[in-house]
Formats: sequence, C-alpha cells, structure tokens
Amino acid sequence: MAASERNDDDRGVQGRPSADYTGQGHGDGLAQTLSDMARSLQNENSLEDTLDGIVWAAVHTVPGAEHAGLTVVRGRREVTTRAASHDVVRRVDRAQYETGQGPCLDAVYEKQTVRLSDMATEDRWPDFTRQALERGVRSMLSFQLYVRQDDLGALNLYSPKADAFDDESENVGLLLAAHAAIAMAGAQKEHDLSLAISMRDVIGQAKGILMERYKITGDQAFQLLARTSQRANIKLAEVARYLVETGDLTSIRKS
Repeated sequence: MAASERNDDDRGVQGRPSADYTGQGHGDGLAQTLSDMARSLQNENSLEDTLDGIVWAAVHTVPGAEHAGLTVVRGRREVTTRAASHDVVRRVDRAQYETGQGPCLDAVYEKQTVRLSDMATEDRWPDFTRQALERGVRSMLSFQLYVRQDDLGALNLYSPKADAFDDESENVGLLLAAHAAIAMAGAQKEHDLSLAISMRDVIGQAKGILMERYKITGDQAFQLLARTSQRANIKLAEVARYLVETGDLTSIRKS
C-alpha cells in the first residue's frame, strides 16, 4: 500500500511487538545504559544534534544494528529521512519512499514493530526488498517512534547480515525508542521556541527600520509589512528578513 493511501487515527501509541517476537531476552545493565543515553540527548545543543545522537545511540545499543535512521512523515504524506548513521540508510529509505512499501512505512502507519529477517526470502515488499539487497542491506527492524496529529516518526535499524535482529533487539529497541521520542519532543519544542523568538526579533528590527524611515508608528509599520507579505505571497518573516538584510522593501515581487 502506498504511503498516500494509508489512514489512521491520531491516538497511536508506540508500536506493538513484531509478529516474530517471542517475549525472550532483556539486556543486562540496560536501564543504566538508557539513562546515560537520555542524559546525553538532553545535553545536545540543537534538534539536529539530538537526532544524530539518537541514531548513534541505536547503533551502539541495539543488538544486531549496524546502521540506524530516523524517518519523519509530515501530514501523513511527506516522508523524509531526518537523520542517518550512514549513506546506505538514505539509499535504502529512498527505495521505501519510492516504492511506497517496506518495514518502516508499515511500522509508522500501523503502530507495530516490524522485523524483516532476510531480504532474500521476504515476500511482503518485493519491490523494496529487491532494491535493498542491491544496496547491501539484508535485514531491518523498524519501530514507530511517535504520532503527533498528522506527523509520524519511526526509528529504523539496518544490517548487512540475515537474521541480525532477535527478541533482545526488540526489547532494547522499544525502550530506546521510548526515550528517543521524549528527547525528540523536547528538542523540537526548544527548536520551535528559538525559531519563534528569532522571527519576532527580525520583525521587530524591520518595524524599526520602517518607523525611522517613514516616521510612522509601530502598528503602521507592521501593517506595511503585512500588506507587502500578502501582495507578494511571501511569509511575513521572510519579508522582514529581506528588509533587514537589504534595506529595501519596494523590490519584493509576487512569487
């Protein structure tokens, strides 16, 4: 099923175990490892650093994982790889997005962990598995990471070996995904706040330029920026940034 054809509600919880799961296995010292990981992710300086930290932690924590990646779906349609431990992750992910099939897409839309033991014998996603084998990936393990309204996320693990993932991998991966989802939410909130503050500052600078240039009030300056934004079909913050950087408002044209 293609990604654009899927539908689901917004109340999803983190993915259920895969069909291969038997309930066995739990790593010694796992709680301490995940606690250390959570503290490390909280200390990252940016959203991108947090995402990179998650894929790094997955590779070094989940048994069998040699590569890891984070997939984000915006509006349940726009699918992108936000972080990857190796370029092969992006190449394999691209095969999933282009064919509209694969363990990552099933995990993120159907709220279930998906274990793919051997691309060579797997028959659920023939178009994808053929391309994955060509790219050197033999097995995968995918977890739903979060559901926020129409935005979805998945954590994907990859190996060039068949049967690389077992119940221990699922246990560790599910716990890591829970910590990662919290870290991502916090980093995204800080990123959005920082962006909002930055936009407010730029708009304030643009208003100041117009107030000084035309001897008008702050409200009048804002209205001028808003009218320019509407006329040119450009976001107000971009209009403000252009004015601050160039000192020119009249040359903005409709996009």
